[in-house]
Amino acid sequence: MLFRRSLLHELITTAAGAFLILIGIVIAQRAGNLIRLAAKGILPHDAVTTLLGFSIVKFLPMTLSLTLFLAVLMTLSRWYRDSEMVIWFSSGLGITSWIRPVFIFIAPVVTFIFILSLFVMPWAVSQGETYRDQLKSRDELSSISPGVFKESSNGERVYFIESFDELGNIVKNIFVQSSQHQKTGIIVAAQGGRYLEKNGDQFLLMKNGRRYQGGLGSPEFSTTAFGTYAIRVEAKEVKHEPPSTQSKSSRELLLEKNSTNSAELQWRIAIPISALILSLLAIPLSALDPRAGRSANFAIALIIYVIYNNLLSIMQAWIVQGKINGFVGLWPVHLLFLSITLYLFYRRAQQRPILPDTWLTLWGAKSRKSSLER
Repeated sequence: MLFRRSLLHELITTAAGAFLILIGIVIAQRAGNLIRLAAKGILPHDAVTTLLGFSIVKFLPMTLSLTLFLAVLMTLSRWYRDSEMVIWFSSGLGITSWIRPVFIFIAPVVTFIFILSLFVMPWAVSQGETYRDQLKSRDELSSISPGVFKESSNGERVYFIESFDELGNIVKNIFVQSSQHQKTGIIVAAQGGRYLEKNGDQFLLMKNGRRYQGGLGSPEFSTTAFGTYAIRVEAKEVKHEPPSTQSKSSRELLLEKNSTNSAELQWRIAIPISALILSLLAIPLSALDPRAGRSANFAIALIIYVIYNNLLSIMQAWIVQGKINGFVGLWPVHLLFLSITLYLFYRRAQQRPILPDTWLTLWGAKSRKSSLER
């Protein structure tokens, strides 16, 4: 039918715009956090893009779920505001007539969210944790950023470089401060780079510089000019932590039965289910009073979305603590909001639309009243 084609077209357009805005917010928030860590020298600058990609995949199911909710709500709210819904209601359609086209629109996306939540999201979390462990095991030179003082893990050295060359292989204007055997040494060099021996030992090779060394609290310092000077860089040994529950595959959660794994599995299943229920809830929730404006509907929708997700988080925590049986899971929250959805559909269905003959009757009565008053 005509209204279904027009509805699907507008839903797709609105969803695309909402998704771009939401994913942009996620990227800006995560990128800002990672860049802040890189600026402090906590995170290597070359790891920002990789970790940002894993973060986007991790938050993609929730982003798509919110996108569906907003797309249905915004589209039907506009139809109410522009009186298009009055036309469709006058033609004999009811509020339940919108369930099928909306379901046709959300079904592929909900299926995609289900796949992301159960399989892709745990993989992204696992890869992100593995990559972070690899970053921790890298030597201290790998995490040095230009313009930032970087202290070694043992606290014996402080590094500073001004900049890289165009290819990024040679560093310029190096500063190294070391404290060993109650003596302080300072090395400054015009340039330098990484040097790898055949046996696997790594060195920071500096050229054209000076070395200053003196005892702590002593005014006497020795100065040495050098053409080439090398500092051995010790490799890090990092203790690998066991994988977190979020990084475990869904198959592992099923095989290893405990309260924590059960809560995580319930959460992954809850994401696509909540996306489906919220999308259907948006149909009766979008009914708009032109005199009230659009802000009231969106405020209520935001409150419902926040309450829904917070209740899921609370129930998940109770499952972990053993207060709720894992078999019960998060289903009471889904049933609660499904009941609210069915109740709103019932209430909207009881509000009968004004048919064309009723419009004519009302218009005739109004005209007769005006004539009598004159």
